[in-house]
Amino acid sequence: MPRLVAIDLPAGPRFVDELRRIWDLGDTALVLDQRLEHDQRRRLALSCRSHAVVSDSGSSDLDDGEPTLDGDALVVPTSGTTGTPKAVVLTHDAVRASAVASNESLGTDRGDCWIACLPVSHVGGLSVITRALAAGCRLEVLPRFDAEAVDRIARLGPSMVSLVPTLLPRIDPTAFRRILLGGGRPPTDRPSNSVATYGLTETGSGVVHDGRPLRDVELRIVDDEILVRSPMNMRGYRDGSTIVDEEGWLHTGDEGRIETDGRLTVFGRRGDCVNTGGEKVWPEMIESVLTRWRPTGAFCVVGIPDETWGQRLVLVTDQNDVDIDTVTEVVRASLPPWCAPKNVLTTDSIPRTSIGKIRRREVALLASARLGG
Repeated sequence: MPRLVAIDLPAGPRFVDELRRIWDLGDTALVLDQRLEHDQRRRLALSCRSHAVVSDSGSSDLDDGEPTLDGDALVVPTSGTTGTPKAVVLTHDAVRASAVASNESLGTDRGDCWIACLPVSHVGGLSVITRALAAGCRLEVLPRFDAEAVDRIARLGPSMVSLVPTLLPRIDPTAFRRILLGGGRPPTDRPSNSVATYGLTETGSGVVHDGRPLRDVELRIVDDEILVRSPMNMRGYRDGSTIVDEEGWLHTGDEGRIETDGRLTVFGRRGDCVNTGGEKVWPEMIESVLTRWRPTGAFCVVGIPDETWGQRLVLVTDQNDVDIDTVTEVVRASLPPWCAPKNVLTTDSIPRTSIGKIRRREVALLASARLGG
C-alpha cells in the first residue's frame, strides 16, 4: 500500500527532487510548512498519519502511519481561515488535470519559466511546481518570496508567477508574461497581464480564470452557494470526510452568482456574510472600496452581535488617522448606505494566515472584545 511521506525541506531543487522521488516510488507526499516550529511540523505529520519524514538529516519513520490509496499524489492542509485546517487528498489524475488546464488557459510552452515563490506547503505554491513539470518548461523554486530575486529571474526570459494580492505591489508586473492572482480579492486596478483565479485547496488550486471556468470545469449555483464539478476536485479529506456529493459536485462554502455572459462572480465565504438590519453585506466589497481609496492601508470588515441591527458592521484597520465620518462618506459613495460600518477600530496589524488571507474570526473576536459585542 502507498505510504504518506512528509517532506520537511525548504523549497528549492532538492525539494522538487524529493517530491518526484516519492511519486516514483508510488507514495504520497505531505509538504510541511517551514515557517512552523520543528515540534509543530512534527505534530502535523503525525496528525496526518504519515509513515515517514524526509528532512536535511535524512529519512525517519513514524509510528501509526496510515496507508494512502493507489493514485494519491498529495495531502495538502487547508489554510485554516475558518477553523482547524483539514488535510485534502489530491490524486495524480487531479493534479495532472489542474496543471494541464491551467497551462492551456495561460498558453504555457517550453520557452516559459514558472517562478515558485509562494509557500509550497499550500496548494497555490505547490501547483506552480506541478504546472512546470507538466509543461516541461523551466522552473525556478525560491525558498521564500524575495521581490528582487523574482524580478531578476523574470527579466531573463518569458516568465510566469503566482502571487497573493498583497505581494503584487512588491514586484514589477511588466517583467512577467502572466501573473496569477489568488488567495484573496484582486485589486480593481490590477495589471493587464494578470489573471484573477478562483479555487480552493479542495479543487487543486484555481479552476476559474478571470471568471471563466477552465476546461472540463462545471459550475453551478445552488442556494447562492458555488458548486464545482471537475477532474481537479479532491478525492476527500484524510479523515475520510468529504464535501463532494454523490453527483460529484464539490460544495465550496462560497457564495456567488453566474452572470448572463457565463462569468462567475464570487461574493465571499458564507460565514463572512453579515446580515445587518435585514440586508446581506459582503465585507470584501467594502474592503475593496476602502483599498481603492487608500491603497497602502489594511482593512477588514466584520460583523458583531447588535441588539438593534442583528449584526453591526465594524471596520478594523491599521490606519490611525481614519475616522468613522470619512469611512462613511467613502463607502456610501460607491455602495448602499447600509454597507457603511458603524465603528472603526485601529490595530497594529490584522491577523492573517501564512499566505496573507485575513483571519476574520480572530478579527471579529477582537472587535467584539473591544466594543462589548
